[in-house]
Amino acid sequence: MLLSDEKGAFEFRRLETGIYNLECSMLGFRSKTQEIVMNENETRFVTIKMEEGFLQIDQITVSPRKEVNYFNAIDFRLRPTQTTQDLLRLVPGLFIAQHAGGGKAEQIFIRGFDVDHGTDIAISVDGMPVNMVSQAHGQGYADLHFVIPETVEGMDFSKGPYDTKIGNFNTAGAVRFQTLNYLKKNVVKFEAGSFNTYRGLAMLKLLDKADSTNSLRQNAYLASEFVTAKGYFDFPQNFDRLNIMGKYTTDLNSSTSLSLSLSTFSSRWDASGQIPERAVRSGLISWYGAIDPTEGGNTSRSNANLTLVKTLNDGAVIRNQLYGINYKFNLYSNFTFFKDDSLNGDEIFQYEERNIFGYNGAYSKSYEILGLKASTIAGVGLRDDNIRDIGLAHSVKRRVLSDIKKGDIDETNANVFIDQSFYLSSRITLNFGLRYDAFTFRYNDRLSDTLGKSRNLNVFSPKVNLYYNLSQGAQLYLSAGKGFHSNDTRVAIMDSVHNKIPAAYGLDFGTNLKVGNRILINAAWWFLIMDTEYTYTGDDGTIGSEGRSRRYGLDLSARGQLNKWLFFDFDFNYCKSRLTDNSDETGYLPLAPKFSSIAGLSIRSFKGFSASLRYRYLGERPAAEDNSIIAKGYFIMDAVVNYTTDRFQIYLSAENLFNQKWKEAQFATESRLRGENEPVTEIHFTPGTPLFVKAGITYLF
Repeated sequence: MLLSDEKGAFEFRRLETGIYNLECSMLGFRSKTQEIVMNENETRFVTIKMEEGFLQIDQITVSPRKEVNYFNAIDFRLRPTQTTQDLLRLVPGLFIAQHAGGGKAEQIFIRGFDVDHGTDIAISVDGMPVNMVSQAHGQGYADLHFVIPETVEGMDFSKGPYDTKIGNFNTAGAVRFQTLNYLKKNVVKFEAGSFNTYRGLAMLKLLDKADSTNSLRQNAYLASEFVTAKGYFDFPQNFDRLNIMGKYTTDLNSSTSLSLSLSTFSSRWDASGQIPERAVRSGLISWYGAIDPTEGGNTSRSNANLTLVKTLNDGAVIRNQLYGINYKFNLYSNFTFFKDDSLNGDEIFQYEERNIFGYNGAYSKSYEILGLKASTIAGVGLRDDNIRDIGLAHSVKRRVLSDIKKGDIDETNANVFIDQSFYLSSRITLNFGLRYDAFTFRYNDRLSDTLGKSRNLNVFSPKVNLYYNLSQGAQLYLSAGKGFHSNDTRVAIMDSVHNKIPAAYGLDFGTNLKVGNRILINAAWWFLIMDTEYTYTGDDGTIGSEGRSRRYGLDLSARGQLNKWLFFDFDFNYCKSRLTDNSDETGYLPLAPKFSSIAGLSIRSFKGFSASLRYRYLGERPAAEDNSIIAKGYFIMDAVVNYTTDRFQIYLSAENLFNQKWKEAQFATESRLRGENEPVTEIHFTPGTPLFVKAGITYLF
């Protein structure tokens, strides 16, 4: 068995003269066999076209190659992805919470981390970073709303800090999305749902050409969506979002391809924000009410992404990528109400505007050395974030009263890495890598007379992965590595802060098992230690220390095919998380998930029908370091049914099928309501979506 590279290319060397039957298979495509006649000293180039077919788990052979992620292809084809939130939920064990009117980046939970909005998970789209360093609201802020879900062709995820190619924020894991290079059909879609929710989508082919051999192609398409919603809160969210994306791909010749994409996105919203439990208990507000209904904000992001891929005569591949991003962010929030200002209230305004310029270059080659098959990936990268006018202000009803923090940031990250794999036998693969990242942090405080400060920091990140196949259906693997997430620039330049990039040290021991021809199982025991990290709290402009932490747990996932059209999936995750410098009584990590599970049944292509019935369960977890306040868990059921013809698709979905009242985002917060003499610390929450029904129709032409 031979695996192709990411472009579908493969190579056989030193074949003897004769007739060969070449069989190609790919998950979700019909297998194809082609006869190849080889003469002496002949080099042949063959193009094989695959046609889509039924998803069949029995096509999977557990491979010792680390590049293979079986669950990606299965989940992406089976699970409904109507929103960008659905895209993130494709990662086994990843949970999200929205708590600011739908326009703010989701809060993410994975592997015992409250990742906040992206501090410990690296997210990218077509190689462009989603995470924002030194962001006005929080480090690593990852707003994925600029992506139109229907343009996403595939995704890849990894858990733990074991991929050499990924740097900043890759501690708990990484998620990489890839968008379509071409459209098979034009698409027009309209959706309508509860709470005055509407969405329109158009995806149109602008160019679809191929030469006489059908090997050199030019493709271009334009996609756009508009979303508007009033929301289910007492005070309307008035959420609006517009996305536009265009992508052009071409084969310059038989060995060189070019891709150019341009996109822009903007959104605005009002938010009811987090509310204290006591306000609901007393009847001051309803479950869906607000203390300060003037929260909300607006944001925008524009992207330009150019990628050139060249295959050399010896089979090596050189990839060059240039990207530019313009990003704006304005957010009004009020978490403490009248705790600090009993007259005007404690509303804050967080804002920034930045330009990002980046380059990624990589060289990859497969070869033989001393009789062993091997592959090497070497790469370099550069990212510069130029942030002008980033700050925090005290406001009332979106009117600024006074500045708290205000300045300019220039943060540069240069990196170089090498990733080496040796295929020691048909059963054993050894992979190891080393990554070096260098940072330059610069901050100019515009509220101070002192000169701007800067600091240079660097970090080495070694990785090692060992894969051993007991058989074609059973694999063991061991991964160890170091990852990191950078500090906010406003922390990194402080003289009092330890001169170090906070590191994460991880270990995974796991297995991939194929049980018969119908069930695939992944199980992993994992362990992760985090260095002491200093944090910048964007909500009040203060600096704090998190202390060292330790997390360990078990991830268990299963995917099964009950017959040709009925599938099941199951994920269970357990984690124990502690601050290691604290006692057992005071060492809890606030909001760190302990138990979580996702599972569902999926029908695919049964007489034109597809459907999904799924649950998501997140257990209760500590909201305070001494475990004195508990964030309650939830169990939610969702359902989708879809009917497809050659020209039309019709679907109906229901979120929170049993209309439960549940708390989506929860925090232990000290606040004071108007008229209270003293602040109170208790759970503040954003209510989760009640029963939400949505229907859509798609026209394909």
